[in-house]
Amino acid sequence: MQGNYLEQALGMIHSRRLAAEQQNRERIMEIESRIPEVSEVNYQMFRTSRDLMQIIVKGENTKERVAALRQQNLQAQEMIRRLLKEHGYPEDYLELHYTCEKCHDTGYFQQKYCTCLTDLIAKLSARELNKSVQFEQCSFENFDLNYYRGFQTENGGSCYQAMEKVYFFCQEYARQFTNHSSSILMFGKTGRGKTHLSLAIANRVLQNGYNVLYDSAINFLRQVEKEHFGRGGSNDDTLDTLLSCDLLILDDLGTEFHKQFYQSTVYNIINTRMNRDLPTIISTNLNHNEISALYDERITSRIYTTYTCLHFVGQDVRVLKKSRMQNG
Repeated sequence: MQGNYLEQALGMIHSRRLAAEQQNRERIMEIESRIPEVSEVNYQMFRTSRDLMQIIVKGENTKERVAALRQQNLQAQEMIRRLLKEHGYPEDYLELHYTCEKCHDTGYFQQKYCTCLTDLIAKLSARELNKSVQFEQCSFENFDLNYYRGFQTENGGSCYQAMEKVYFFCQEYARQFTNHSSSILMFGKTGRGKTHLSLAIANRVLQNGYNVLYDSAINFLRQVEKEHFGRGGSNDDTLDTLLSCDLLILDDLGTEFHKQFYQSTVYNIINTRMNRDLPTIISTNLNHNEISALYDERITSRIYTTYTCLHFVGQDVRVLKKSRMQNG
């Protein structure tokens, strides 16, 4: 499938190049129609370029002639820019404007894949992995803090105030997100809003053009295991995508079977993304002691020392919602 993503991405980049070239042709026709002087100057530039090529091909040792022709060409280009400006057009209106100025929409730069190509492959891969996730159903706008009113934390504090702080932190995190933002550990009992707010972050970050991967930890781990051991004939490189996406969200960490392969994979994901300075959001129903009992110190030390920990409190919102609906 990775090959399919490459093929799709190259096709999309090729379409961008064709669109840029078509736009350039249309602009040339438009300007030559509205500003006839530009057509005359373009013809002069064509003749100058032709003469220059003839001198180079013949190998004539006339540096002065070559320099003079190049100077004429530069003057002609300057004249076109001046004419465009005088008629209300941007000076670069007739230049080719590629989506990626680095590779000129070819997908390759200095005989390697351009970053525009690798970014597009990552987004296509993430889109495939995320296709079952309904991001739009969970937003900051439909997160109801009123479900936390009237309840106290174990320390006697206000659940509403605690969750209000969590809510505003997540909202600001999404607003200011870059692919070097901090990582987050969301922990608390089931139904406290971890999935909702992590999806709300994902939704906002996706809208800002970043690629986001979201799924339960067990689903990701099963897919990585299947590819690693070659079961099912899949060629998807899920692990590479997990390690390189702009934002990775692992939901329900701790519900997976406790295999050595899973432990090693979780460590690899957390450690590699930390070393690459890429943000990860982990949500879990486990508390700190339970996490420490379940995972080895290599994993827990990295989480506790580099992640921002958000404690989700209150009652099970799903139960409260159901009760509210039943009571009208």
